[in-house]
Amino acid sequence: MMLQWKYFFSDISRVLGRKKYRIFIIFFTRSFWGLLSYRFERSLFLFFGKYYAIIRLPFIPLFFIFQVFSNIEIHYKASIEGGILILHPSIGIVISGRAKIGKNLTLVGGNVIGLNEKSEGTFFLIGDNCYMGSNSVILGPIELGNNITIGASSCVVKSFLTENSTLVGVPAKALSN
Repeated sequence: MMLQWKYFFSDISRVLGRKKYRIFIIFFTRSFWGLLSYRFERSLFLFFGKYYAIIRLPFIPLFFIFQVFSNIEIHYKASIEGGILILHPSIGIVISGRAKIGKNLTLVGGNVIGLNEKSEGTFFLIGDNCYMGSNSVILGPIELGNNITIGASSCVVKSFLTENSTLVGVPAKALSN
């Protein structure tokens, strides 16, 4: 449970960057409220386990208000390490509950990380230091390595384990260097 709050402070630190005076305006950003809602709900899920699905029922309207304001819908079962950076949440962000994501994920906006309809009971993994351009989509179940850059409006539907790759197109293919 405390790990989620450590991750949250890592998220905030990444948003602040070198300009620490941004702490005064961070409370007015959509990203802050969307990540706060996710980290809070995730920590409750980790604390209560399978009973959280029942315990959360009276709080669903509150979480819905956070989702509507922030335009960020991250399922509480999604496992995301610290350092997530959401640059333009007004375009919308959706992350499936079956995602396992490494540290320092950057989402530009309009991103979807989800599973296709044939993937019952499976998970998908995204490595550390990945970047998703605007309106890019990841449809699993897949695995992505570390330091992957996904170009704008790309749709990734198969695994890419090669580190330091750039993926573009529909369906996404690795750019050759």
